Amino acid sequence: MDILFRTEKLRRQCSLERERVRAWGEQRARLILRRLDGLLAADTLEVMRRVPGRCHELRADREGQLSLDLDGPYRLIFEPANEPVPRKEDGGLDWSRVTAVRILGVEDTHG
Repeated sequence: MDILFRTEKLRRQCSLERERVRAWGEQRARLILRRLDGLLAADTLEVMRRVPGRCHELRADREGQLSLDLDGPYRLIFEPANEPVPRKEDGGLDWSRVTAVRILGVEDTHG
């Protein structure tokens, strides 16, 4: 899967180990790398349903975004980057046709 980033700063923080550890600490940095590696290895978003990290769609004011668990309440937040976003007939996201994602950040979505 193709991985894009919301900003160049976020791309550097996620891509460079030193920046990742500086931004989020050693444990979370390892988990972020693991989740990004999983996304990169997946052909489509559908694969992420079957790997660790509890990939799921968010709701309410975060509709259209997804997350992968990190540690505690922290999540890797992203959105489909395909244009247009692949949809099923009922309007839901078609995970089997999402081949690109845009990383939006690392956040506590419960706060």
